[in-house]
Amino acid sequence: MAGAPNCYPPDLPEDYVIDQGWSAYGPEDHAIWRALFERQSRLLPGRACPEYLQGLRGLGVAAEGIPDFEQLSDILDKATGWRIVAVPGLVPDDVFFRHLANRRFPATNWIRAPEQMDYLQEPDVFHDIFGHVPVLMHPVFADYLQAYGRGGLKAMRLEALPHLARLYWYTVEFGLIRTGEGLRIYGSGILSSRKESIYCLESERPNRIAFDLMRVMQTLYRIDDLQETYFVIDGFDQLFAATRPDFAPLYEELKRRPVLPAGAVLPTDRLVSIAPASQGLREGRDEALDHAAPH
Repeated sequence: MAGAPNCYPPDLPEDYVIDQGWSAYGPEDHAIWRALFERQSRLLPGRACPEYLQGLRGLGVAAEGIPDFEQLSDILDKATGWRIVAVPGLVPDDVFFRHLANRRFPATNWIRAPEQMDYLQEPDVFHDIFGHVPVLMHPVFADYLQAYGRGGLKAMRLEALPHLARLYWYTVEFGLIRTGEGLRIYGSGILSSRKESIYCLESERPNRIAFDLMRVMQTLYRIDDLQETYFVIDGFDQLFAATRPDFAPLYEELKRRPVLPAGAVLPTDRLVSIAPASQGLREGRDEALDHAAPH
């Protein structure tokens, strides 16, 4: 299954859900998972937020090989009522939102090829399971993602998907959170990337801006390089509260506001500073900040 995006089987069901095909993974597939898992597991203590690390332990996700979705779902379901469903690749927006709205996380069942260890254009099983699923063990974040799915279905009717896509990008995929020990990662796009896990907390290049819902939904993003801007929340409760109200009036207001470049800094932005890196976090700094190639 390595390196096989968008291998859609014939007679694909309307919800795009397929059998994970766990028995079809070969030794090379499990070896790729193991290499990725071990690399990120060494890197993330002191970088990932406590909620993520607790979720990873609680799920029992381990380095031995690609997990069985059904086994993970049974654990996740008991914790927050979510389940994992296998899909063959990226799914249409309406399908994606319906799954989230019903507390189902669609996870890609294929894994990257050896030459894709450091850069992948589409999410694979490592990104989806290692990056996304552990934080779904946290009840507030689990509720936030379900609310996002419901909001996505509404945004489609209101033709406001670009605004909502930016919210997903800057929170679920590339979000940072402030903790008593400093900034930490909760976004899956960072958690599953060696290079971005270091860069987002240690480099002086990107902007780190306190979370503001309207500001986030105005801001473009890039998918082909390390991020120019990260938005920082104070906690998952803040994130859920900010996104609880009806977005329809916000979409109307956004029509009157400019779309902002990914690297923009406004006079009204509250910039978040980074503390000097500890010795442990300095490991790998030079390699990570040499970002000629995307993550």
